[in-house]
Amino acid sequence: MNKTINVLVFPAGEVNSIEIHDALSTCVNVKVIGASSVDRHGPYVFENYISGLPMISDENFISKFNEVIEEDNIDVIFPTHDTVAEFLAARTSELKAKLIAADSESSKICRDKKLTYELFADCDFSPKTYSSLECLSLPVFIKPRKGQGSVGARKITDVSELELIDFSEYVVCEYLPGEEYTVDCLTDNKGNLLMVSPRLRRRTMAGISVSGETEDVTEEISKIAETINHRLNFLGLWWFQIKKDNNDKWKLLEISTRCAGTMALTRSLGVNLPLLSVYTAMGRDVAVCPNKYHVKMDSTLIRRFHLDIEYDKVYIDFDDTIIVRGKVLLKAIWFLYQCQNAGKDVILITRHENDLSSSLDKYNISKRLFSQILHIKNGESKSCYIEGSRSIFIDNSWQERVEVSSKLGIPVFDVDGLEFLMDWRT
Repeated sequence: MNKTINVLVFPAGEVNSIEIHDALSTCVNVKVIGASSVDRHGPYVFENYISGLPMISDENFISKFNEVIEEDNIDVIFPTHDTVAEFLAARTSELKAKLIAADSESSKICRDKKLTYELFADCDFSPKTYSSLECLSLPVFIKPRKGQGSVGARKITDVSELELIDFSEYVVCEYLPGEEYTVDCLTDNKGNLLMVSPRLRRRTMAGISVSGETEDVTEEISKIAETINHRLNFLGLWWFQIKKDNNDKWKLLEISTRCAGTMALTRSLGVNLPLLSVYTAMGRDVAVCPNKYHVKMDSTLIRRFHLDIEYDKVYIDFDDTIIVRGKVLLKAIWFLYQCQNAGKDVILITRHENDLSSSLDKYNISKRLFSQILHIKNGESKSCYIEGSRSIFIDNSWQERVEVSSKLGIPVFDVDGLEFLMDWRT
């Protein structure tokens, strides 16, 4: 059996870290571990999570970071922020694990848009930039040299708005009115560009693409990718953004060596860039075989909850709880198997009018999911059958929940409450 590869995702709290988690957490030969200096969403998703790491600005960061690497036998580090990637890439000789990122010089160039545009100034895909107010052609677009998520970036239509701009800290370039693509790429450990996967950025929120779709690779896009890959030294996944100018030509916006949150679109084609990057970092040869279909994606905020209750037993109703409108409620089945994985007892407690065994068989629900089945037919209160203070009760009936809550004082949940009990950590 292949040795398990331990992958550290740092920091592990933003959208792109969740994409890495989702891409790796079901791989049987990979153990994914999240770590952060500031806790955000990571603890709700990563089963293995480390908090309290110092900021990278702390003089003791590397020593503390290496302690985590050694304690958890980390093989590969996945940086998820551009500044962190640049910082770690400059210190690979000090790290006790492999780093999935470009080399130090390439990471530095990718982090700084001014350096990026200077490197590709001789290419027709490089946008026109301005270093002073002279010879400006409005409108223009400004953005910080080291920005992310569209923070500080905006269109300028009046030259007076530029008078207070520090040209040494901002990039001022031609305004690009056309559609915008992100292009996901993969470079193997020999420098070969294996994957070029464009996706349309249809809608963004806080600079992050939340709606998009896969697009075909054109010769123009392929040449841009090849040129970037030739001039910079990548290892594993990376991406760049392009936007069309007034002449319908693609112009470069930025390049990044970290995972993008919407790389899931490329993964939906059957190309798992985070996993292939792990294998690449471990020195393995990799290949890609994308599916040929077209994918659209739209996302919104997802809520995950942590309740400060502990329970060993779950009492759950059948009608209008596990079965709703004649169909199996998928959230209920998720929760039943979640309880099984966690070693919690699930007791089915129901007033079902028909033959319960036949109804369970009808919906292909195994009786073995339940440690006990209580089929109440005499009109007694369900509270009479519930035992233990470390129990919870799930039932769509308000009257049943109120009665159980008032008599037993245990947590009770309507069917919508299953959402609050679901554990996403894997």
